[in-house]
Amino acid sequence: MALRRPRAVARTRALRRSFSRILDRLEAQHPNAWTELHFTNPYELLVATILSAQCTDARVNLVTPSLFQRFPSPAGLARATAEALEPMIQAAGFFRMKARSLIGMANAVVTEHGGQIPRDMDALVKLPGVGRKTANVVLGHAFGVPAFPVDRHVLRVAYRLGLTDSLNPEVVETELGAGLPASRWTRASDTLILHGRRVCNPKPHCDRCQVRAMCRYFENLGPAVRRKLG
Repeated sequence: MALRRPRAVARTRALRRSFSRILDRLEAQHPNAWTELHFTNPYELLVATILSAQCTDARVNLVTPSLFQRFPSPAGLARATAEALEPMIQAAGFFRMKARSLIGMANAVVTEHGGQIPRDMDALVKLPGVGRKTANVVLGHAFGVPAFPVDRHVLRVAYRLGLTDSLNPEVVETELGAGLPASRWTRASDTLILHGRRVCNPKPHCDRCQVRAMCRYFENLGPAVRRKLG
């Protein structure tokens, strides 16, 4: 095994210290953070997460009750036609593409996994319509497997805070994961997502942020702006 360079080791240790402190404050600001998608089993969460691409969780939650009532399992969804499914999910946007993904996913689950949603990353990302972020959402929330979903909110918040210099989701997942014990990964992701939705928007509300004193973006605003925002 190759030895890690001293500079890399020092950066990892510094990240662990800073990320832990930042996360403690953010968890106090957004207590009990969790996915806002409604689900009762891994199948429902996988469907909801596929639908959530380029769509709000609130809108997905309006679409899924009737969808799950009509197609309560992968086997039922695998038998669906695009003509039947598309009108049911139209409100979630990109409904033709998502219908193809959902039907393809369900068929793969039935034929390759006996109708059960797989609980490992490699199998999940091979399903139609499932990328690494979606797989991490299902692993962390439906199966309790340590996972760190990285979406646009996590990218924005982590970059502004100075926790990463990358905007590549897989790089950020690896870097942030190295900064915390695995037991904190899923909650950390949910906390960063909520902070990105509620406070650290594209146009951030720095005056409402509990970690602005540790934020690279806030520091770079300059003394006058920082004084005005508190």
